[in-house]
Amino acid sequence: MTKYKLEYIWLDGYTPVPNLRGKTQIKEFESFPTLEQLPLWGFDGSSTMQAEGRSSDCVLKPVAVYPDPARTNGALVMCEVMMPDGVTPHSTNARATILDDEGAWFGFEQEYFFYKDGRPLGFPEHGYPAPQGPYYTGVGYSNVGDVAREIVEEHLDLCLAAGINHEGINAEVAKGQWEFQIFGKGSKKAADEVWMARYLLLRLTEKYGVDIEFHCKPLGDTDWNGSGMHCNFSTEYMRTVGGKEYFEALMAQFDKNLDAHIAVYGPDNHMRLTGKHETAPWNKFSYGVADRGASIRVPHSFIKNDYKGYLEDRRPNSQGDPYQIASQVLKTISEVPTEKAAAAA
Repeated sequence: MTKYKLEYIWLDGYTPVPNLRGKTQIKEFESFPTLEQLPLWGFDGSSTMQAEGRSSDCVLKPVAVYPDPARTNGALVMCEVMMPDGVTPHSTNARATILDDEGAWFGFEQEYFFYKDGRPLGFPEHGYPAPQGPYYTGVGYSNVGDVAREIVEEHLDLCLAAGINHEGINAEVAKGQWEFQIFGKGSKKAADEVWMARYLLLRLTEKYGVDIEFHCKPLGDTDWNGSGMHCNFSTEYMRTVGGKEYFEALMAQFDKNLDAHIAVYGPDNHMRLTGKHETAPWNKFSYGVADRGASIRVPHSFIKNDYKGYLEDRRPNSQGDPYQIASQVLKTISEVPTEKAAAAA
């Protein structure tokens, strides 16, 4: 038997953006534990905005498990928060009730800033660095500094070793801003891995004395870039049948559900979605081929392939909850009648 360090990870009850929480317990197993072997575990919900002190018990229910490459015999355990009965989902448990479909594929482009001493990493103590331009996919000390690449490379290795479907990294438009991409099949699986990748990044930067800023517009009303979490999505129908009529019906449904999407695409999005800097206005829906300023960017490949493939919703922001984002995208797609579109095609 081997003693395993199980890091139970969950989302707390803070709003509008929940925080990641984690605590460790030690359990013996003959080999790396399966999800079914992991027990429920209680915690003090009064310390996480999920219960009152007079009735503080909440329960963690494991829903996904990954190797923890930063620990010997470690496991990362993604959990849902349950009521004391261990069966009823807590009101803050967004994962338990979302729409899910393994045939729906999601790719999230998570942007963020490194922050140190209250300003983006690489910014001077007063004022701003040279204007944006050379930082995006940049190389060299003047563009990316002396520690950022070390962190993102180590984060990439941690994610891959944990079995997270990390698909790439790049320096972003603003100095101190970076991006990683996560792909998953199904709303819950894709979102689990985004949250776990965020957790690993936050934990990693502790030893560097650097913070991660996920706010979508941390530098306020300036020309400096905001941070998004573009959501690339497709369903089996979109990939195999598609068609122009179905695509147009789908875009009409996204337009109809504008408010529902913006409501879950991350707080303060009006600060980022201004219609400037390659963003669509938050209160108007649009789509266009290869148009980075549209709500939904349509790849050239989608049109060339008879309107089949994936689409990119550019409105979700860096603070957004991927559970709710993926679920709302899937909900809107489900409202478009595929049988009628297929018959017409």
